[in-house]
Amino acid sequence: MTYTPATQDQLLAIHANAGMAELAASERFAAAEPDMVEAIVEGIGQFAAGEWAPLDRVGDLTGAALDEGRVRLPDGFAEAYRHYVEQGWNAIAGPAAYGGQGLPFTLACNVLENLGTANMAFSLLPMLSVGATEALEHHGSEAQKAKYLPKLVSGEWSGTMNLTEPQAGSDLGALRTTATPIAEGEHAGKYRIAGQKIFITWGEHDLAGNIVHLVLARLPDAPAGSRGISLFLVPKYHVADDGSLGARNDVRCVSLEHKLGIHASPTCVMSYGDNGECIGELVGAENRGLMAMFTMMNNARINVGNQGVQVGERATQAALAYARDRVQSARAGSPDKSPVPIVEHPDVRRMLLRMRALTEGMRALLYHTAGQVDRGTLGDEEAARRAEVLVPMIKAWGTDAGVEVASLGIQVHGGMGFIEETGAAQIYRDARIAPIYEGTNGIQAADLVTRKLGLGDGAVFAALMEDIVRDAGEEDALADLARTCRAIGEWMRDDATLDDRLAGSVPFCTMSAVAVAGWQLTRQLRAIEGGAFGGLAAAKQASVRFFLDRVVPEAAGLKASATAGAEGLYAIDADQLAG
Repeated sequence: MTYTPATQDQLLAIHANAGMAELAASERFAAAEPDMVEAIVEGIGQFAAGEWAPLDRVGDLTGAALDEGRVRLPDGFAEAYRHYVEQGWNAIAGPAAYGGQGLPFTLACNVLENLGTANMAFSLLPMLSVGATEALEHHGSEAQKAKYLPKLVSGEWSGTMNLTEPQAGSDLGALRTTATPIAEGEHAGKYRIAGQKIFITWGEHDLAGNIVHLVLARLPDAPAGSRGISLFLVPKYHVADDGSLGARNDVRCVSLEHKLGIHASPTCVMSYGDNGECIGELVGAENRGLMAMFTMMNNARINVGNQGVQVGERATQAALAYARDRVQSARAGSPDKSPVPIVEHPDVRRMLLRMRALTEGMRALLYHTAGQVDRGTLGDEEAARRAEVLVPMIKAWGTDAGVEVASLGIQVHGGMGFIEETGAAQIYRDARIAPIYEGTNGIQAADLVTRKLGLGDGAVFAALMEDIVRDAGEEDALADLARTCRAIGEWMRDDATLDDRLAGSVPFCTMSAVAVAGWQLTRQLRAIEGGAFGGLAAAKQASVRFFLDRVVPEAAGLKASATAGAEGLYAIDADQLAG
């Protein structure tokens, strides 16, 4: 199954939602001129469609395999990854001091959007490397940055994030992996790491020359819980001071998970220190590992939200192609009783427009979030705090909407959608992990109502909703939704119990995300009305109208659920619930 890069809609979102022209006016991002941006978006789209998309199906059917401790990928993956590195795509937003191009994070998001739409499982490899780069850039020592960042930035080496353990799950405070200081010998000043981590994406493979594992572990006598967690850098191969590779470190993949989807992404169980000689370096301060890791996690959460866009685009294109080719039944009420392509039937048209509207809404929210991250990089503290509020929205609603669009894609295909050969089922299977990893969507919603609503004593969230109300113009439903979100946010912050906030967190997160996405779609319409991207005008007007007239009112209908409180959830005990 092929796909066509959504280049024009991506450029519109980069222009209208990220505000690329404003970013390029800064000294730091001055290179992001219109010609450069267009060349990047068009170039990565062509590369992804030409080299990564053809591997998507074989990756699903063959998958990754573990062979005597080595993970092997299907033929073609190594060559496609090498071309990705050689063409410089991994370095788009990497720090210039270490070989990166220093362009906005927004453009790195576009690289991943295209790669993930072409091949979601494969795109997880560079996605985690980008996060590892950011974590080391912000928290690594100068020596660590000099040794590891040039190869991570280029993509010659890849990175991983090692949090989860079998007994801990999302409760990182329960992790048991240990780090013991080394007092003497060739590794003096470093640490012996011992423990096991699960669900480690691309934890072992041969596509990159080295793998830089960022591992959470406990020092001896560390405080209990999350306050006693430190972050360590553990390379697959030891690295000399001159950057050359040495012997294999005492870290290995002991098994691969057999998963519902993303079969070409090796999800590894990693064992550290089976022979007592796994050597790692402390990153940042002792017992401050979560702070450093959250730098990587926030980056990853935005890029997982990006995966909602990716599966939405792929599913929508596949469903549209099928609906235009599949001829069945006459159009209801038509005097011509000849069978027509199913795209002409009202309910199929409804599903297709919903798929398109949700995908474009996700994309608008994604690039608005990325643009706020870039403004934060330029020193805009207000934008940085707004980005913090937007992260759980794009991760949670973006991935939930992506799953919905993938499911609708199967529905449009009818019975053929349930058959693996059409590819619609793979999109759905791949999509289903996104609401789970990098913090489940329930955790994202909890983060929104327990932490993000309180930023600036509530002023950050309130200002976001006020901006929507001010810009809504004649879109009364959108303005009303934003007002409702602001009011619920005030109630949650000031009056609701913690249980009540958490009970309503998921519908509230959905409401808030839909409000922001709808707002950003209206900004796209205004950009088109101003003369930009005229070729999108008719289709964009239809999809935005669908979003505002149908998706926004649905979100407003979640008010009762968001404010119902927790009492009804505990009206019966666990035994009664099971009985």
